[in-house]
Amino acid sequence: MRVNVYTDGACSGNPGKGGYGIVMEWVGKPYKKEFSEGYRLTTNNRMELLAVIVALEQLKREGMQVIVFSDSKYVVDAVEKGWVFGWVKKGFKDKKNPDLWRRFLKINKKHQVKFKWIKGHNDHPQNERCDQLAVKAAKKETLQIDKGFELSRNNSSGKLDI
Repeated sequence: MRVNVYTDGACSGNPGKGGYGIVMEWVGKPYKKEFSEGYRLTTNNRMELLAVIVALEQLKREGMQVIVFSDSKYVVDAVEKGWVFGWVKKGFKDKKNPDLWRRFLKINKKHQVKFKWIKGHNDHPQNERCDQLAVKAAKKETLQIDKGFELSRNNSSGKLDI
């Protein structure tokens, strides 16, 4: 059983309001799902990575063969070139988004996941749809709080350091 996952992240400002979009297709079956969510303060890289995490978390069966198509070199290269596994050994010292990378590693090991980079904004139908979902999510009136990002930006006074 194989699932193709298409993901994209968007951010208005970086950091700023952001969102992710996901299209999931079960290969060989007429099964397709879309997911999206928006956040009041986040970064583009966080949304790119969160899209992959949320997609993998949607899979109800373990051991699925998954191909993730993403236009994020940050995400694709970190996994396919093995950088993230080196970051783990160093405790994510001086690396951004350790909360999300840890969450990714936890869900990633439950499946057989491969990543393929695709050029963004290049008329790829699923990537374009993911972009639309991500942008729309970032523009919602009610946005989620990216706690991992906002907490990491707190200074010693406890106020949000924006």
